[in-house]
Amino acid sequence: MNNWPHKHILTLANFSKEDYKIVIDLAHRFNLVNNTDIIKFPSLKGFLITSLFFEASTRTKNSFELAAKRLSADFLSFHPSSSSLSKGETYLDTARTYCSMGSNILIIRHSSNNSPFEISKNLDSLGFKTSVLSAGDGFNSHPSQGLLDLYTLTKFFSPANLDPNILNNKTILIIGDILHSRVARSNLWSLTAFGANIVLCGPETLVPEDFFNFLSYPPPYDLADPIKNRGKISISRSLGQSIKNADAVITLRLQRERMRKNLITSIKSYSDDYCLTKQKLDLCNREIPILHPGPINRDVEISSQLVDNYSNCLINDQVANGVPVRMALLSLLSKVNLEFKVI
Repeated sequence: MNNWPHKHILTLANFSKEDYKIVIDLAHRFNLVNNTDIIKFPSLKGFLITSLFFEASTRTKNSFELAAKRLSADFLSFHPSSSSLSKGETYLDTARTYCSMGSNILIIRHSSNNSPFEISKNLDSLGFKTSVLSAGDGFNSHPSQGLLDLYTLTKFFSPANLDPNILNNKTILIIGDILHSRVARSNLWSLTAFGANIVLCGPETLVPEDFFNFLSYPPPYDLADPIKNRGKISISRSLGQSIKNADAVITLRLQRERMRKNLITSIKSYSDDYCLTKQKLDLCNREIPILHPGPINRDVEISSQLVDNYSNCLINDQVANGVPVRMALLSLLSKVNLEFKVI
């Protein structure tokens, strides 16, 4: 843990297996203690963490805030509607403002691809020691979601040993709007790192054939991919066929706010083909875990029956696991420039 290599967390493309295991192990230790009477740690006392969410969020924003407060950090929350953005201030100047106030970590969500990277590059050039943690940028990356999904699946398949290598050769089916999903892209990096094979399922307008070569493209920001042997990616247009061999399912939100043209015929036709229902899940002939990063459009991406009554629906587990995973990330970033004792 003393050798955490990343000043900024902008993508999972440059995470090694050791990086993933460090996050999972630390998150699990926090998770175990969070389930006791101990609800606060002095680890980040005197540390200033700032949340810069230029997009709406419920789970990620509040999960990061709770994580910071459980680590005893001071926490500033930026609100775009009451900020100087309305007066013409750029997001770079906004970030510099909070760094000048002494922010040690900026947690950034923005609708533009690569915006956390641009901010981190700008701050580094000005000599700030501040770390940048991406909480989602456009449809590019959502590292903490990719990590908490990895943690959730590892806990499900390997509760005793918590070994993510349990995912080797398992088939993870990801259904829906892959085109606009930063969660899917982060999951492609995190899950294939441990040998999981990913099946992307949806219409061609939302799952373009280019995704077949996703792992063959150079990683972003001129980074090197430390994983030598990854799982494979395949594409399916039939949920009924692809679910038969799935070991786990991740359903994704239909992101209509990011669609610049009509990519589906209708909500009804989409849900008829790609909404995960009990009838479609029964084709698998075994009880497999299902996940969704939220927010859910019920009976469009996944049926209310499965959300409310299916025993292996892990959506609430994902939300709960988000807090210790984000505690782990904040703790690790705190050690880049300052020595803090972590449990």
